Amino acid sequence: MDEFQKEPVPENQSPEKQSASEQKFFVSPVAAGIIGLAGAFFLYQIVGGGLTLLIFGFDLEAAPVDGMRLMTIAGQILFILLPALLFAKFFYFDISRVIKFNLPEGKEVLLFILGMIILIPLLQNYLYIQNHIIEKLAAGSEFINSVKSVLDSLNELVEKTYGNLLKAETIIEGAFVIFLVAVIPSICEETMFRGFIQKSFSFKIKPFWAAGITAVFFGLYHFNPYGILPLIMLGFYFGFAAYMSNSLVIPMLLHFLNNLLAVLVYFIFGSSEFIDTAIESSIDISSSIISFIFLFTLFAGVLFLIKRYYADKNRDRS
Repeated sequence: MDEFQKEPVPENQSPEKQSASEQKFFVSPVAAGIIGLAGAFFLYQIVGGGLTLLIFGFDLEAAPVDGMRLMTIAGQILFILLPALLFAKFFYFDISRVIKFNLPEGKEVLLFILGMIILIPLLQNYLYIQNHIIEKLAAGSEFINSVKSVLDSLNELVEKTYGNLLKAETIIEGAFVIFLVAVIPSICEETMFRGFIQKSFSFKIKPFWAAGITAVFFGLYHFNPYGILPLIMLGFYFGFAAYMSNSLVIPMLLHFLNNLLAVLVYFIFGSSEFIDTAIESSIDISSSIISFIFLFTLFAGVLFLIKRYYADKNRDRS
């Protein structure tokens, strides 16, 4: 599949779906997208991370949890959301050319949510299969086992830091955690990745590749050693939603629901299964494979329904 859809583009569609020759840019949109990728990484991970270490020191486990939470919110807003808006204004003069909030119809929202409901357990089963394979390979290779040990250490650090942010003793604290983990990232990250970066790429390259490139860097950006491929697939689905709906509303909603589910599972069951991507040796691999195939088939069916919905919608407009 080279692109998401090939239906005629209505006249009122977004600029990235029009001919590139009709667009006027301050710099190449691809260059703008690359600057967005580099800027998001440098500002959030390097500058934001440096400030965190400067303020709290290198022993982050001993740092006050509320302080870390506030620092995380500030980092998302100052180093992801604000740069996305400034980049859009600087490179395109009109922010609305790349960052759109068109209100979707109820049916399309439900279709994408249905896809999300299937995608989450699908990716969880993929993780079981992936980690089972890694464990078997590590048992037969000293080199792979050494790599796995490094990944385990990185994963433990990531999960411990994230788990500390999720802990809540009161309802008010729980609401604040949801705001931190589900609301803020869905707005800030989607504005940068599916808004500025993916839209920039979409001006010059096919939407499929624009979403794919953005999703790869979205996965890398999260520094989750075992969960990188599931994060890429999540990012690609968010990108698919952003392109098909010509809006950031649906990908923001999907991002919010994904993170909200992780928080609620943690609150209710006291388990980090939905955020923990480490090797799990007690999994029935046969059941995971069967579940993966079944869920993959269902997910492919939902994608077909989504594309059919927009094909009919575009046909009615023309």
